Amino acid sequence: MGIFCCFQSEDRGGDGDGDGDGAPPSTSSSGCSNSSSSSKKKNLASERSLGGSSRDNNSNLVNLVNEIVAESVTYRHKRVADEILKIGKGKVTARAFTYGELSEATGGFRAESLLGEGGFGPVYRGRLSIKGTVTEAAVKQLDRNGMQGNREFLVEVLMLSLLAEHPNLVTLLGYCTDGDHRILVYEYMARGSLEDHLLDLPPGAAALDWTTRMRIAQGAARGLEHLHDAARPPVIYRDFKASNILLDSSFQARLSDFGLAKVGPVGDKTHVSTRVMGTYGYCAPEYALTGKLTTCSDVYSFGVVFLEIITGRRAIDMARPHDEQNLVQWAAPRFKDKKLFADMADPLLRGAYPTKGLYQALAIAAMCLQEDATMRPAISDVVTALEYLTVAGASSEPAPRPQKLQPPEDDDDDQRPAA
Repeated sequence: MGIFCCFQSEDRGGDGDGDGDGAPPSTSSSGCSNSSSSSKKKNLASERSLGGSSRDNNSNLVNLVNEIVAESVTYRHKRVADEILKIGKGKVTARAFTYGELSEATGGFRAESLLGEGGFGPVYRGRLSIKGTVTEAAVKQLDRNGMQGNREFLVEVLMLSLLAEHPNLVTLLGYCTDGDHRILVYEYMARGSLEDHLLDLPPGAAALDWTTRMRIAQGAARGLEHLHDAARPPVIYRDFKASNILLDSSFQARLSDFGLAKVGPVGDKTHVSTRVMGTYGYCAPEYALTGKLTTCSDVYSFGVVFLEIITGRRAIDMARPHDEQNLVQWAAPRFKDKKLFADMADPLLRGAYPTKGLYQALAIAAMCLQEDATMRPAISDVVTALEYLTVAGASSEPAPRPQKLQPPEDDDDDQRPAA
């Protein structure tokens, strides 16, 4: 599923010139003219100090910003960069690769090295020598005619370079801006994406068990928690979905693809206003209707993905009967009837889940999916609930097969998800 406006598809063009936002709530916008005067293309090094000890990489980032800003006659990219450079302490770990290095690492970007293709462009597997160690890498090459462009590239590089490292965020090893090339280099994730194992499972392949699913959800929530609570200003991910959750060899979840991420509100501001972007089926209703973006928008998207994890159903599946095509709408009435809970579990689990764990997982999903954004839990509370659920689930006996599940006793009413 590609990047779309939450209501309709949108042709973003190859240049991807920003969100089309108005002035950010926390700052005033000084409209830039279209003049190409060199005095207006200031080096960002003089405006925002990146600090840290990695001077060469800092310089590379500054040069990268300047190059991309120079291509944008409206200077939207400069404003985007200014916002993002407020994050973190400026310790840069990503390095600049040459096109030749990446071509050699991927065997000339040969078809045999192709891992897949997304909205940004094709992704290749490669082997790079970094600090004397051969490292497996995923090399993502921008499709200049694709749906994403310079804005997403710039956001991705700056976000992952300036955010503190976290075990549930993918590691950006470097990037390439030689000539017209725009290439991102990540650590290689051996298990691919959550979507591969949950929604695109090949025939005969083993389905994810309940405990692994809960651990993946927990890891993804921790990644969001880092963006919302540890980053200053907070970062709103804005494109939380199964295909953006990558899995390492131990099935640990890592958030990837930060091209649509936004710096969140600061001070007394409650939201940022932006053009509605994301993937259909995952957008929070208030964001889709008003363009007002908050961390609660990410919590809603998490709820959609968590429901996918529980049910094995896609957020939007046009191959299903009409009343089952939208996962959230399908689930809403079922949240109110405990007798239907077992029927909501992924059939591929074959009943191998703890009954109470299923109830609690559905309760968490329902809370995240509440239409009133103020009623949704903070992602830190979701992490706490999932930690309990993961530990309890690992030590609980699995439920009987769904068709044999007995209705729960009335004293379990406190396990019912919110409507």
